Amino acid sequence: MKIIVPEFMLPYLEARACTLFAACDFIVLDQRGQPQGDPAGAEVLMLPWQLSPEIRQALYSLPSLKWVHTISAGVEQALDETLRAAPITLTNARGVFDLPIAETVITYLLMIVKQMPVFMAQQRAHQWKKQPLRELAGLTVGLIGLGSIGAEIARLCRALGMRVLATRRHPEDGAPNVDQLLPLEQLETLLAQVDFVVLAVPLTGETRGMIGEAQLRALRPGAWLINIARGAIVDEPALIQALQDGQLGGAALDVFAQEPLPPDSPLWDMENVILTPHNSWSTPHMEEREATLFLDNLERYMQGLPLRQVVDKTLGY
Repeated sequence: MKIIVPEFMLPYLEARACTLFAACDFIVLDQRGQPQGDPAGAEVLMLPWQLSPEIRQALYSLPSLKWVHTISAGVEQALDETLRAAPITLTNARGVFDLPIAETVITYLLMIVKQMPVFMAQQRAHQWKKQPLRELAGLTVGLIGLGSIGAEIARLCRALGMRVLATRRHPEDGAPNVDQLLPLEQLETLLAQVDFVVLAVPLTGETRGMIGEAQLRALRPGAWLINIARGAIVDEPALIQALQDGQLGGAALDVFAQEPLPPDSPLWDMENVILTPHNSWSTPHMEEREATLFLDNLERYMQGLPLRQVVDKTLGY
């Protein structure tokens, strides 16, 4: 059976896969996304992050293709109209990035309450000046989205003594480590109660632009916005205006409307903004976790069993 995989994943897959599946024939996508071999007849595609639309369309058009696995948690790039309409199963890497992203959120929170950006600026200026500090315990965080990443953020925040609020599509199902669970329709009710709001939703037609001027005004004065989801979920000009006006305490951003962030963006020079270059997912264990998930699903696929982490192509997650 032919399986198309990114070149950087091959060392993590090949040895383990061939001990499990004698009939594996890996077709490698090089760093440009070009197949190094004939992809005709491939049933499975492990999709890398960066792949040109032309190559992606050519691979999706393979008559033999039955299953696409994307190595990211978000699927907005992979899930185009061709894939939506095709009888092809789509899975994602849900669970692979939960811990590193949640730890990044905790890092942001601690940097904010312990005034680390201020201290770092003082260090560069050789200034010895004490600052008032806060504790996370007792503060309120609101999670917009409670999938596997949001759930891990909730767990770590709760362990630090924070009050955790969250929204999800079906709040009646309940959730561990959450003090109050609200439907998305009550987003502004949540925003009015929190010291920090964390965006952890997938980018879909429903969530694109969901945080705009009205939602930013709904936040209590001095609240911080943290975005580790996708930049397009936030109306970036409205966010910049709210930061410039002092309406928000600040923002910690790992994702942006345009990436890389343009050099002329006002966000670069704002003292109340923490920027990271879409890097919160990074972990030395990524490839191993990706391989474990993919190979488990490959075994299920070859046995005709239901796959894990199947994406609802209608909902987009």
